[in-house]
This record gives sequence, structure tokens and C-alpha cells, in this order.
Amino acid sequence: MLKQNVRWLLAISMAFTCWLLSAISSNAQERFFESKTIRIVVGFSPGGGFDAYSRAIARHMSKHIPGNPAIIVENMGGAGSMIAANYVYSQAKPDGLTIGNWIGGLILQQYLGAKGVTYDATKFEWLGAPVAISNVCLMTTKSGITSVDKWLAAKTPVKIGAEAAGSTTSDIPRLLARYTKLPIQLIEGYKGVSDVRLAAEAGEVTGFCSSWEGTKTSWRKVLENKEAVVVLQGVAKAHPDHPTVPLASSLITSEEGRELFKIVVQEAGGTMNRPYSLPPGTPKERVQILQKAFMATMRDPEFLADAKKARLDIDPVDAQEIEQAIAGLKKLSPDMLAKMKEVLLPKR
Repeated sequence: MLKQNVRWLLAISMAFTCWLLSAISSNAQERFFESKTIRIVVGFSPGGGFDAYSRAIARHMSKHIPGNPAIIVENMGGAGSMIAANYVYSQAKPDGLTIGNWIGGLILQQYLGAKGVTYDATKFEWLGAPVAISNVCLMTTKSGITSVDKWLAAKTPVKIGAEAAGSTTSDIPRLLARYTKLPIQLIEGYKGVSDVRLAAEAGEVTGFCSSWEGTKTSWRKVLENKEAVVVLQGVAKAHPDHPTVPLASSLITSEEGRELFKIVVQEAGGTMNRPYSLPPGTPKERVQILQKAFMATMRDPEFLADAKKARLDIDPVDAQEIEQAIAGLKKLSPDMLAKMKEVLLPKR
């Protein structure tokens, strides 16, 4: 009987000790953020959709993090946001104080063996994304290309501005050039969509393909003044804002082309287009705190009001959905990856 009581007391003692250590650890992680500053590293230049979403999140997320740390946005444009992705993966300290925001198409680029990739998407810690993207192609009205029919009838290739491989601004026109009869001259090298927009306004390019969610906010005056129009949609079903604008899939005649467009534009470039990530090795407790804070921000009435005022659509994607999407890309067949590589990656 005595031995049983001793064993029982030892079991209770061990359970209490484990609970106490867990509580101490949890409290320590929560207190970690006090008086700290979190950086959101945005992979594109200021003024674009990524920048607008990140600044809105930065204004509201702090109150959902224990210790209420300050949150700032740092722009690190270049290579279609690959510079930022590489930085967050291998240079940023994995302490929970650096959050990366770079385009999801770069996850696919990893599996295609793109030049310059030094990250492994499966090792990032994911917070989620504020919205699943609806991609569109827009043209300036002064160019005269104000519909798909006029685009098809153009006697010379239409100049489309873009960032770099892995960005939807590049991937969409590459797919359209390969699988439709649209005449396209792709002009790459811009640091962000804001730079592409300026190029379109200046007449350097005719238009570009990007997210409607980001463009309708950042190019608001131009669109309201009818100085640019949406001529094509890269979605599975017409967006409510563009019920009569043609879908890209209607111009693609091959099954191969439709399948590639679905994976690259609607899944990699849509569902996980705007993910927020943490460096590999970030303590799990801090990851969980920030994941909860991110999703709480997406439900925050003040944040939603701010987003509505800025015309930022909110339809959050959680960390698990992003992880599942990445797992799906990892399962793509070698033949499919080879075809994607042929179409999407620049010739070296």
C-alpha cells in the first residue's frame, strides 16, 4: 500500500512539474515580445498590393500579440521577391521578429530548379495569407488595346510589363504566349507592380497581369478615370467585378495549357499568392503565438474596417492550407515539372 501511495505521489509530482515547466515556457514566450519590434519584410517596392496589405496588417496585428510589440514594414524588392524569400530563409534571425511576405509563385519556382533559389519552402513556418488572389490582365486605354479581341487583332506584339520569373506578372504572360494566339512581348526586370504600373502610365508597356485585389486599390484613380481596363481574367469563374470579361481558359485550346494555367495561376498564384512566413527554426511556441495573432487580425473589426476603406479584400487562408498547397506542388510529376520549366523559366 505504501509503495502504491509513493508511486501515486511521484506521478502527481511529475505531472505537476511538467505542467509548471510548460506554463513557465509559455509565459516566457509571451513575455518575449514585450518592448520588441517585429519587421514584415515585403519582397516588393512600396505602393503595390503586397505593401498595402502588409502595412494594414502591421497597423493592427500588435494588439493580438502578447506584449504588444511594435510592427514595421521593410521593403526588399528585387527578382520577383526572391531576394526577400532568400533573406528570410537564410539570413533573418529565427526569433519570431522577422516575418516575410513574398509571392507564392516562388514556391513553385523551387521545384522547377529556378536560378537563384536558396530556400526550401517546406522548411518555412507559415502564418497564413490575407486573401486568395484573382489574377487579371489590364491594359491602358490610350494603347487602344481595350479588349481581348483588340489584343488578338494587334499587328505587333503587345508589350507586357513584369517583374521576374516566379511572379504572376511574368508567369501569366509566359503561359498566354505559349498556349494562346495573343501577341505578346514580355518586358521583365521591374522591382514591383508599382513600377510596372508607372511604366504602363508612361507608355513604356501596354499593360500587365497581376492581382485584381491589389491593383484595384493601388491603381484606383487610373481605373476610376477609365484610363485602364481589365481585358482578361485568370480565374476559374468570372470575378463579380468583371462578369463579362473573358476568362484566359477560353483562349487556351490544349488540355496541357489549361492544366498548367490552373496549377501556376489559380493555385500557386492564387491560393498561396500572398503568404506570410517565418524563418526555419523559429521556436514553435512563438510560431503558434504569431499564427493565432495573424488569424485574429483577419477577424478584427477595426482591421476589417481599415481594409474596406483601403479596398483590400479579406478572405484569409490559414497556415495549414498553405502547407497543403505546398505538399500538392511537391507531388507534381516529373513530366509536368519539366513542361512548366520549359514554359516559365527564362532561357539561360
